[in-house]
Amino acid sequence: MQKILIVDDEKSIRDLLTLMLRREGYRIVAAETADRAREMLEREAYDLVVSDINMPGTSGIDFLRRTREAGVETPVILITAFGSKETAIEAVKLGAFDYFEKPFDVSVVKSRVRHALDRVRLAEENALLRRELKGKYRLDGRSPRMREVLDLIPRIAATGSTVLITGESGTGKEQVARAVHYNSPRREGAFVSINCGAMTDELLESELFGHVRGAFTHAVANKKGLFEAADGGTIFLDEIGETSPALQVKLLRVLQERRIRRVGATSEIEVDARVIAATNRDIEAMVAERGFREDLYYRINVIPIHLPPLRERREDIPDLAAHFLSEFCRIIGKRIEDISPDAAEALSAYDWPGNIRELQNVMERAVALEPSATIRPESLPFEVRHPGRRAPAQPGTLPEEGFDLEAHLETLRRDYMTEAMSRCGGVQSRAARLLGMTFRSYRYFAKKYGIGGRDTGGDPGDDAEGAGIEAPADEVGAHRA
Repeated sequence: MQKILIVDDEKSIRDLLTLMLRREGYRIVAAETADRAREMLEREAYDLVVSDINMPGTSGIDFLRRTREAGVETPVILITAFGSKETAIEAVKLGAFDYFEKPFDVSVVKSRVRHALDRVRLAEENALLRRELKGKYRLDGRSPRMREVLDLIPRIAATGSTVLITGESGTGKEQVARAVHYNSPRREGAFVSINCGAMTDELLESELFGHVRGAFTHAVANKKGLFEAADGGTIFLDEIGETSPALQVKLLRVLQERRIRRVGATSEIEVDARVIAATNRDIEAMVAERGFREDLYYRINVIPIHLPPLRERREDIPDLAAHFLSEFCRIIGKRIEDISPDAAEALSAYDWPGNIRELQNVMERAVALEPSATIRPESLPFEVRHPGRRAPAQPGTLPEEGFDLEAHLETLRRDYMTEAMSRCGGVQSRAARLLGMTFRSYRYFAKKYGIGGRDTGGDPGDDAEGAGIEAPADEVGAHRA
C-alpha cells in the first residue's frame, strides 16, 4: 500500500484529504507543521507528500527546499491559496512535482495524486528492471543501442501486446522477455518458457496445448499445456522460427481467438496469456521465402525488439567482463581483483560470435585458470588472444599463417586438468591418475594454473613413480630465470 504524508496547519483540510485519499486505498499519515513533517521523513519513507504552502513557521516552500537539500527525493505536491499561482510555479522550479489550488476540486486532487504515484511506481519498476537485467546475461550497458532497448522495455511492459525479440544466440533474449513480464501488470502470473526448436512437432504440440487421456500412446492422464499454465501471465516461445508450418497454423489460431484445444480433445479452453516470441533467424527472409507464415509473423511482430550483437556494442565489454569476473570469483572462491590492460584489449578486440554467453564462459575459464591476482592474456583462449587465427582442430590442418603451438598446448593441458579435477571431485591424486601424470607433475601444473583441489600429499605410488620429477626441465629453468 502506497503511503502519503499530508502537511497542513488546518485540521479540517488534513481530515478532508485523509478521508478522501484513504477511500482511494492509500495509507495516510498527517502532520500539522512542516518541521514535524521533516522529522517524520527522516524516520520513515513515504511515497508522496501533499503540503500546504502557507503555514505558520516554516512555509511549504522552505519545507520543500530543505528536504531537497537533505537529499530527500520524495515527490511533493503543494497546496496554494487561490490567486497564488506565481508562488506555486516557483515551487515547481524548486522541485515540486505539482500543485493545486484551494478551494480544491476532489477529482483534480485524486487525479494529480494518482499521477504522482504512478511516476513513483514507474521509477521503482525501472530500478527493478535494471536489477533483473543484471542476471545471467547482463543487458545494461553504456552503448546507445542498448540504452534504446532498456528505455523501450518499461513502455512495452505496461501493454499486453505481443512482442517479437530478435538477435543472435547469446544476446539475452530470454532475459528481455523476463524483464518485460516482471515489470508488467502480469508480474504475479507465471512466466513460462519453451524452446520450440528443441523437440518434435508432436511433443511440442502436447507441451504447448496439453493432451487428454488416451490421445496417444503413454497419454495415461489429462495434461495441462503451457498456454494454460501461463494463463494470466506470459508464455515465452523461444526460437519460434524453428516451428513447422502445421504448428504455425495452430499458434496463429491461439493468437487470434485466445483459445486452445488439447491434443485429442473435442472442446476448446479459453486462455489469457501474453505471448513473447524470439528467434535468432532472419524471420523476414523466411517469410519472403515462404518458410514462415506471413499472417503469423504479423501477429507476433506487434512490438519488435532487436538485441545487437556484442561486437556492435564493444563499449559494453569492459563492464560485462568486470561483472563476470566478480561473479565467478565469488562462485569459485578466488580473489582476482583486476583484468590486465593487455587482456582487456584482447577481450574488446574479439568479435564474440557467441555474444554475452561466450564472454561469460571465457571469464569463468579465466578465473578458474588464472594463478595471479590479475587476469592475464595467458588465461584467455587462443582465439580471443589471436582474433582470426584459430588453432588447428587436428594435425594436418595447420593454418597457412601459422599459430602459437606452445600457447595451444598450454591451453589444452589446463582444460584437461580442470575437467579431470571436476570429474574426480577435486582430489588431485585421482585427477593425476586419470590423465596418466605423476602426482608431483600434476601438483606443479595445478599450482601454476591456479587449479584448486585437495589430497595434495598424493599417495606412496605417486611419490615412488615420480621421484625426482618436480617439473619439466624447461619449466624449472624458466622458473629459476
